[in-house]
Amino acid sequence: LKDTERDPKLNLNRLNNIAEYFKDVMKKYQEDGTLNIKVLMTEPKALIYQIPGGMLSNLLVQMKSLNAVDKFQEVLDEVPKVRKDLGYPPLVTPLSQMVGAQAVFNVISGGRYNIIPTEIRNYVRGMYGRPAAPISDEIKKLIIGDEEVINVRPADLLKDSYERLKEEIGYLAQSEQDLLSYALFPQVAKSFFERRTQNISIESH
Repeated sequence: LKDTERDPKLNLNRLNNIAEYFKDVMKKYQEDGTLNIKVLMTEPKALIYQIPGGMLSNLLVQMKSLNAVDKFQEVLDEVPKVRKDLGYPPLVTPLSQMVGAQAVFNVISGGRYNIIPTEIRNYVRGMYGRPAAPISDEIKKLIIGDEEVINVRPADLLKDSYERLKEEIGYLAQSEQDLLSYALFPQVAKSFFERRTQNISIESH
């Protein structure tokens, strides 16, 4: 883009100096094990494994924490199988983490679906909506047993908690925004409201 109308006017010499500096920083963290060089490598097989780059690095960190890096390839092979079992969910947060965790459990536990996270059970029950493709009866039986799959909008099953929350927080909530903050972050919001009320009381005296 240099010398064009879209020239970003970057100083290449300074950029080069910055790059050289961070090479030494990278080397330091590489040597102490904080940074695994594998996550920096281009992985052409990502399309085969159906794994986004961020998910790939997270899986590697998981396997390292479990002292099971030698089984990393098995986990990569397992991911598309789990994704197929679950009706091809899109690998975006939180579904990518859920599929990845199930693939790890399937490999390290010595058998497929020996360990099943609650999130996967809820997904198969329909709590995350309808999957892109049908989940086989065999997989449903394996994961949720005889539990029924919900056929309504998951949010419709939630109880209205507005009045309960309003009563709980009482005078500490001075606006609708306060009430929403309390609904989302109850402990943090309540603590903040209490300090705010104390400060107002001190100032009024």
